[in-house]
Amino acid sequence: MSEMSIQALALLLALAAGMLLGVIFFGGLWWTVRSGMTARQPALWFIGSMILRTGIVTMGLYFLLSLSGNSWKILLGGLFGFILARLLATRVLPAPLSKVSPTAEPSVGISNLYQRGEKEQGTQETQGAQGAQGMRGGQRAEIAERVGHAP
Repeated sequence: MSEMSIQALALLLALAAGMLLGVIFFGGLWWTVRSGMTARQPALWFIGSMILRTGIVTMGLYFLLSLSGNSWKILLGGLFGFILARLLATRVLPAPLSKVSPTAEPSVGISNLYQRGEKEQGTQETQGAQGAQGMRGGQRAEIAERVGHAP
């Protein structure tokens, strides 16, 4: 084999290794989100998964960098494969929470609260401290009513 074909083969293998690392990383992230949202201790799932996935990818890229020859080109090929796996994962895998029911309650959009606060700012400034506290309580009741909960 010629020198050129050996380098091309090394770059293709680095691309494949990067894609494998990407599949492990983003597949693990997808699985963690699906499993972690229903777990009893989701923080342990997410932190543990992040450490494990990052460690695997770091070791894999370090291995590519330690290969003899033009290691920066091989590393670049691995990184390209990793990014390519990310692009494929976002298009192939379904949304991680598509089958999991949401546990959080819906809330009022922050922009609605800002708009309401700007309208009533002048009214609150003219009222005394007791009136302003009553206004905040009224806002809480209105927000609870908007999301479907009684105060």
